Amino acid sequence: MIRRLYDWTMRLAGTRHANTALAGVAFAESSFFPLPPDLLLIPMVIARRDRAFVIAAISTVASVLGGLFGYLIGWGLMDAIGRPVLEFYGKGGDFDSLAAQFNALGFWAVLIAGVTPFPYKVITIFSGATGLNIVLFVLVSILARALRFFVVAALLWKWGPPMRDFIERRLGLVFTVFCLLLVAGVAAVRLL
Repeated sequence: MIRRLYDWTMRLAGTRHANTALAGVAFAESSFFPLPPDLLLIPMVIARRDRAFVIAAISTVASVLGGLFGYLIGWGLMDAIGRPVLEFYGKGGDFDSLAAQFNALGFWAVLIAGVTPFPYKVITIFSGATGLNIVLFVLVSILARALRFFVVAALLWKWGPPMRDFIERRLGLVFTVFCLLLVAGVAAVRLL
């Protein structure tokens, strides 16, 4: 199934509906869809390097809007389904404690999930479920998603097709290592 979705997105990248499809995939990926918008973004930028930053902007805006939808899913389902189930089992307080811990580190969770291969949708839904400050959520989502999509677009704009292999195979790892180093640096500063 994943392979068919991948093939579909690759074919779609070459059509006149590519921008709309990209926006749809970026929106859906932030709340429930399994494939990242990079699968459309990369071939679209390679095909139209002169529109690289427009394509990155479409991805960013649609992804943040999809993240808000994911936030609403978490908020609505937690109140409607999740909390009553936890309370039935006497675990309502456990969620409140976890939510407080998550919200204390919410900036980092949203930032890291927004730029790494970690499923961003998990954090968008969990942010809504825990009631993470929505303004913080939106601002960090904009920062994280813009960083991810504009870096990819800039690399492809500058170096074109040779960067495609690098991005598809290694950029997720590079972003993950960057975020780990960032977190380690913040932790080191707090300890000193």
